[in-house]
Amino acid sequence: MPASDSSNMDKGRRHPAPKPAKAKAGLMNVMQGHTARPAVPPQAKTELIEIVSYLDNFADELEDTIELFTPNPYFRMALHLMRGHLDAKIVTPTSLIAASRVPYATANRRLKEMVDAGLIEQRPRTTSGKSYSLHPSEKLLDQWLQLSGRIKRLGEDQFAGGATRENRDYFFGGSYLAAQSIPPLQVLAEPIKVPGGVRVLVHGDPTFMVMDGLKRQFEHVIGSPINQRAFSIDRLREEAMRNAERKSSRYDIIAVDLPWLGAFASENVLMPLDEAMDISRLDPADFHTAGWKAAHWGGRCYGVPAQTTPELLFYRKDLFAEAGLEPPTTTDRLLEAAAAFHEPLRDRFGIAWNAARGTALGHTVLMTMADFGQPILDLPQIAGGFETDHLSERGYRATIDTEAGLRAAEYLMQLMQFSPPDILSMSWYERVRPYAAGRIAMAYGYTLLAPYFELDESSPAYGNTAYLPHPPGPDASPVAPVGGYVMGIPANLPPERVRAAVEALIVFTSPEAQKLYVQNGSRTNPRYSVGADPEVRRASDIFEAIDTMSWRDELQFWPRPPVPEITDIIQICGEEFHDMLRGIVSPRDALRQAQARADAVITQNGPRQ
Repeated sequence: MPASDSSNMDKGRRHPAPKPAKAKAGLMNVMQGHTARPAVPPQAKTELIEIVSYLDNFADELEDTIELFTPNPYFRMALHLMRGHLDAKIVTPTSLIAASRVPYATANRRLKEMVDAGLIEQRPRTTSGKSYSLHPSEKLLDQWLQLSGRIKRLGEDQFAGGATRENRDYFFGGSYLAAQSIPPLQVLAEPIKVPGGVRVLVHGDPTFMVMDGLKRQFEHVIGSPINQRAFSIDRLREEAMRNAERKSSRYDIIAVDLPWLGAFASENVLMPLDEAMDISRLDPADFHTAGWKAAHWGGRCYGVPAQTTPELLFYRKDLFAEAGLEPPTTTDRLLEAAAAFHEPLRDRFGIAWNAARGTALGHTVLMTMADFGQPILDLPQIAGGFETDHLSERGYRATIDTEAGLRAAEYLMQLMQFSPPDILSMSWYERVRPYAAGRIAMAYGYTLLAPYFELDESSPAYGNTAYLPHPPGPDASPVAPVGGYVMGIPANLPPERVRAAVEALIVFTSPEAQKLYVQNGSRTNPRYSVGADPEVRRASDIFEAIDTMSWRDELQFWPRPPVPEITDIIQICGEEFHDMLRGIVSPRDALRQAQARADAVITQNGPRQ
């Protein structure tokens, strides 16, 4: 996706990380907090790229070794076309004919035959249509995807020296799953033409920075320049609100944190997508249910899930095995495990979590209340959780000063005993750093933070991390609170730019794009089809874990209901509970004061019917 406008990056953003693994230096540089333009992560070495390179080299060997062996122009042109597509390089008729290695007239005829057969698509490069670029069609991409799987299996059968039964079963499984493999992005038949290119406003987190590093590929696909600005979470919201006050939006697409959706919809920051497009083009059934529902307000869709990143419990499965402990599936078991691993004199601690004052701790408070079976608002209880479909239509009140709220507050006080000494300043990234460094046995964290240790082979947590939903309190069910971002279209976007924004939005959130993000280091995914892709499954255990939680109905977004007041409520909880954790006020006083302030915010906004 787009190149980040580094001059507008939030200079105060802190994205520290452990020593990066060489294979993913680009992404890890972003995570370390570099405010300069982030390095582009290396092209993912997918099986398809490997097979194209192998066949190209193998064809060279045949042609160089056997004197009477003549090049196959169909094969050579298909190879050149696929390599150009995967490397995001323009392929012209002249370059494709040159790659055929046969006389010009012969190659020209073969090229026309491939176009007529539906293997090659032509995209105009000028308004006259006299100049055009060549791209593999969906048909050719699908054929090469199937060939990639067959070539690899043939090689294993012939040269693996008697593959083990486990390996054979794996490839039989791979053969069965080949139909689920997502092909590479296909270029748009009609390039996007919009003055200044497509303009995007995003959060400066690892996933959006992976997208940022793929700028060239996405520009190649949509046929237009892409310009991006990235901000920290608080500044992102401020910029989106400022943008809504302008006569014309500066951005074609903006990233929206899920809890903001109600306010952005109510205050006309976002355009309802059904005004701009046919929603069925997004394939709604392919999105995780919680992520798709979170993109709606008042029954209308205002954004497309770009990141579905639940907050989970990360834990060191190797340490648990050595200690003979079972994974912590309840809050009591978690506290017992935290106590067992807590050794401050050896600079080792039981658990890390978001406890910094304000927004960070506020999110923790809401999620911890959910762990004890209570939402932050008086939502109606339904099977599998709480109902959020009619928040725009009904009155609601905060539910903070309750018995479940008291249990959540007391649980946080207990967590303090087994946390690092700087826990009260730990926020999004700071909680994962010591976990990746091996100083902490467990951490609550969003999946988007997993690259800190999943991509760093020097991390003690590398390959030794397992994932659970939040362990619940007594009489509560496990919940994996859904976080992440949707990408939407500003309500004040000039009409002449809306079509371009829609086409770019579909590309950026497509299964093909989501798979590409994962292959380049992202650990977020909003779609079922991507989580089922064999290459994605092999990239990280996270995706199988999330799919399992989704099918168990553990992925939920009700812990942070997207009402217009939620940002203020989160800030209030983050302030009052911070005073509690510092020992300034008692848990009951913190609950009482947070309740009163939240009531005042909701009352100020007036009744909702």
